[in-house]
Amino acid sequence: MEPKMIWANLVSKDLDRTTKFYTALDFKANCIPTDELTSFIFGKDKFVINFFTQERFESSAKSEAANLEKQNEIIFSLSAESKEEVDQWYLKVKKAGAKIYSEPEKFEKGYTFGFEDPDGHKFNVLYWPGM
Repeated sequence: MEPKMIWANLVSKDLDRTTKFYTALDFKANCIPTDELTSFIFGKDKFVINFFTQERFESSAKSEAANLEKQNEIIFSLSAESKEEVDQWYLKVKKAGAKIYSEPEKFEKGYTFGFEDPDGHKFNVLYWPGM
């Protein structure tokens, strides 16, 4: 069997703040936000990340959500076409209010930096030649 689609479900402590943050980064909304959910589409393959209230997430997961101040759950990677595009992303996410956890740096043959969204979900933006 092969899944038709894969997406991610994460917790948002403030859906309005999450919606404003990802809108400022020009990600396309996947649905009209509700009082339990906001959702965005990432990349050409249209990867979806749903952001749920903590109560709704924990009810569905049948467990507690990770404490992102003390733990990591995942790091999403966003690919860039060039080192210059990584730097453009860096400026854009800082302007949107992201916390930078890793400043731009050369990494092996690539170039990257890392940021956290307002809820502490981690992303890195990576340029890797040939990818």
